[in-house]
Amino acid sequence: MNPERTLGEFEQIVLLAVLRLGDQAYGVTILDEIAAKTGRNPAPGALYTTLHRMEDKGLVTFRDGSPTPERGGRAKRFVVVTREGRNALASAQSAYQSLLQGLDLLDAKIFGGAYA
Repeated sequence: MNPERTLGEFEQIVLLAVLRLGDQAYGVTILDEIAAKTGRNPAPGALYTTLHRMEDKGLVTFRDGSPTPERGGRAKRFVVVTREGRNALASAQSAYQSLLQGLDLLDAKIFGGAYA
């Protein structure tokens, strides 16, 4: 994997949430999806900082939706995962799967007969 494309845990969570949401991925829905699937409630600032960092890396892009009266005439900014983003996510997930292969995380023998 290209070291510039190494993904942290939160970046992977965000990319997965965006992919799950498809055309409906924008700030609020991404935060809601992360909360629903992981139980984590990241701050909006953490999400947007991460999204902009991933945009700089070429992993996501933004597209503006239509302005809506509910948002005071402001448009939603939808998030789209790029091909590079999908490749980086697939590579990171593959590395995790490779490390997990053959392990039983609940097997006490891994910890010398006792859980830590």
